[in-house]
Amino acid sequence: MPVRAPVAPAAHWRSLSLLLVEDDRADAVLVEDLIADAVADIRVTWAQSMAHAERELATARPDCVLLDLHLPDASGMDALDRIAKRDATVPIVVLTGLNDEYFGASAVAAGAQDYLVKGRVEPEMLRRALLYAIERKRAELISADLHASRLRARENALLERGLLPSPLLLEEPGVDIVARYRPSREDALLCGDFYDVVQTPDRVVHVLIGDVAGHGPHEAALGAALRIAFRALTFAGVHGVEAMRQLERVLHSERTGTGIFATVLSLAIHPDGPRVTVVRAGHPGMLLQNAVAGSVEWVEPPAGPALGLRADDWPRHDLDLPAGQGLLLLTDGLFEGYSGEGNQRLGEDGLLGLARGHAHLPGPAFVDALIDGAQLLAEPRGGLTDDIAVVRVERTTA
Repeated sequence: MPVRAPVAPAAHWRSLSLLLVEDDRADAVLVEDLIADAVADIRVTWAQSMAHAERELATARPDCVLLDLHLPDASGMDALDRIAKRDATVPIVVLTGLNDEYFGASAVAAGAQDYLVKGRVEPEMLRRALLYAIERKRAELISADLHASRLRARENALLERGLLPSPLLLEEPGVDIVARYRPSREDALLCGDFYDVVQTPDRVVHVLIGDVAGHGPHEAALGAALRIAFRALTFAGVHGVEAMRQLERVLHSERTGTGIFATVLSLAIHPDGPRVTVVRAGHPGMLLQNAVAGSVEWVEPPAGPALGLRADDWPRHDLDLPAGQGLLLLTDGLFEGYSGEGNQRLGEDGLLGLARGHAHLPGPAFVDALIDGAQLLAEPRGGLTDDIAVVRVERTTA
């Protein structure tokens, strides 16, 4: 049964509702008199059997149940279990006779919040027992809900971590890969930005980077679906423009709204020379770094529309990536932050200028310096607030 909202703290109570389950009318009247003396504003419903109590619980939730453990149609732990099965969130105080106090202790061990012994109950004792039972049950429910939330968070984190890509390369792949990934959502591992690197048996290295518009969990799920689809298509021999067509079909099938789109860029790095084939669907360009020469250039191949805009074709473009040089693919979160000069954004030109200041660095250090530099510039305005994915690929063999 779902956990109900916790009751309000005692300081804010205006009235209490109590379900008194007691088959002896004389005992019930005695308890009602004690309650009237103990609590100023309380509504008591008397149930003379378990069947009657179950009918009452089916129509309304009382603040507390005062339960006699000896009923004509239920006794002992069976009575307690039947109340708990009807509503596991309602606090229960059990009533016992003078000669069976151990039943009360057993009931508390089995889930009741307290017990009272008939003939020994005074108004103040009853009032305290009822109020403490309600607060104790409230604390139990909050603790159980917190535990469940922590378990769900742990499971979600494990699932998200499992969806993060690991480059799938052959032995001696002929490329070095540096990847960085940072969601903007607090405590998230996965975001709408996505990337993947897969090397097929023909030794072609296929690289993908993309960005689903938006920053929530739906966008993260769509990004994961597109990345997984790309890997499946790559191994099925579907590449380039045709892969873009199929990824757009996946996007239309998986997206939660008609206005959602994704920008995507893919590379096919051929093993028999410097040739790299690029297909770009509305995605930003790339940085070409030559650490030996200390240079960085902005490369922007021809592009077609983003996925989701009902395009049917995207231009295919070849460029050269000589050994020792690196192509850095990125999402716009890296340059959409502020430049450190008022409201001015860093932008692609600002990112290029920042990259040229670190052009001599080797691949991993270059990528980290670029992200750290953009973060530092944006720090006065709250830092980088968009998702970031960066993949640098360097050919290691001619």
